[in-house]
Amino acid sequence: MGGEGGVRALVDRFYDLMDLEPAYAEIRAMHPGTLDGSRDKLFWFLCGWLGGPDLYVQRHGHPRLRARHLPYAIGMRELGQWMACMIQALHEQQIDETLAERLAESFFGTADWMRKPLNHSGAQWSAA
Repeated sequence: MGGEGGVRALVDRFYDLMDLEPAYAEIRAMHPGTLDGSRDKLFWFLCGWLGGPDLYVQRHGHPRLRARHLPYAIGMRELGQWMACMIQALHEQQIDETLAERLAESFFGTADWMRKPLNHSGAQWSAA
């Protein structure tokens, strides 16, 4: 990945794409107007998640990913947009194909964990 510089480049491209590509409009709308804080938090989180320093934990404590994402209506569409955006960023950063595939699999597992379950009618449960 290229250490912290590679992680920062991936995160920056991910959020640049989210901000620019209409295909990612729904996940973009879940974020604040400026993406600076989101960029930093994902960078800090990924540094530790990928085996580097736990920058996120040092600043914010345990990530509590699911709890932090509960307020958002994350369904299959949002999961798909997030994954497509990240996969595009991985490819554009020219990350080794085998590594990119393994990362995408791991990202999917984590992103799917953020997804809200469906109730018996097929609708997503409300976070409220």
